[in-house]
Amino acid sequence: MYPNQALDHYGILTSMLAPALLMAATGSLLISANARLARVVDRLRSIIAQLEGGDEMTRGELEEQILRHRRRARLILRACLMLYLALGAFVGTSLALAVDAVIGFRLPYLPTGLAVVGVLGLLVASINLGREVSLSVRGFDHELDIELARRRR
Repeated sequence: MYPNQALDHYGILTSMLAPALLMAATGSLLISANARLARVVDRLRSIIAQLEGGDEMTRGELEEQILRHRRRARLILRACLMLYLALGAFVGTSLALAVDAVIGFRLPYLPTGLAVVGVLGLLVASINLGREVSLSVRGFDHELDIELARRRR
């Protein structure tokens, strides 16, 4: 192996590291999103249990909370799907870089296209997670207002 060939290999390996870093970031977001989804599901189960023993006044409030938590769960689900898409795209980017190098750099748009798909997946997932957090805080504020009003009576 000539020294220039070794440098080419290192260049290829170095270019494959950027998608690997994005894969790690995507994995962290997936862990966070799945934990959020688990909390929403647990909260929904708790509300459903309260619904069975509640009176008519609290029943309406609980049903409203159920709708809000279902919206949150759907937003998190969409985010997770986009994160899995991004993860697959970043793995594909890394593989496409290696394949492109082996066949003589004839696929310049494939790695770039896959990387763009991955980054767009991260963007859409981030937007959905941001919307879910906003909905969560608004719901919490609403629940606090109801509880404070109850205590004033």
